[in-house]
Amino acid sequence: MPRSYQSPKRQADAAATRANIIETAARLFVRDGYVATSIKAIAAEAGVSIPTVHLNGPKHALLIAAFERTFAGDEGRHPLTERPELVAIMSEPDTDTAIALYVDFLIEANKRSAAIVRAMLAAADGDPEVRAAYLDLEMRRHRDMTIAAGWFLQRDRIRIDQLALAADVLGLITGPDPWTHFIVARGWDVAAYRSWLTAQLTRLADNLA
Repeated sequence: MPRSYQSPKRQADAAATRANIIETAARLFVRDGYVATSIKAIAAEAGVSIPTVHLNGPKHALLIAAFERTFAGDEGRHPLTERPELVAIMSEPDTDTAIALYVDFLIEANKRSAAIVRAMLAAADGDPEVRAAYLDLEMRRHRDMTIAAGWFLQRDRIRIDQLALAADVLGLITGPDPWTHFIVARGWDVAAYRSWLTAQLTRLADNLA
């Protein structure tokens, strides 16, 4: 039986095409809304054929992929804490330095992804497939926050009986909602947001009383 062979150039071209399609879809979802963005529009804007867009997933899958890429830099169901940037942050021996690095990561991630999250939430109200994908994404995010809470426990920043509550609190304060509220709605600058988020994470145990 002949062995299958995948050309590295072909793989690289396919990856570049997928990245272009997802980046284009993300831009259109934010600009025009999920419902108004058609596969045909994505294909035209990305400069590819409609079948090529279809090969890269249905529209709701492109929306989830757009969030994953804008927030974490790649796609997949693997925990956020397995991404190299987060591994380096969690391995930092000084806890306050690690928190500062984590805040910097969250600022950039929320800056890139907050608008696509708003588009996702709007779409989830009327599209069962988007809603199911969003709920799955939230389950994975809670898993990540539980791992993060375990990191705070290992650093003696919370007690063992606070673990589950810490995961819930981390899910709120590190997510896109505070970024949207403070930066977009209330006009805070990034420095003020950084100070607020750093204080929340540094004094996490105080938030759990």
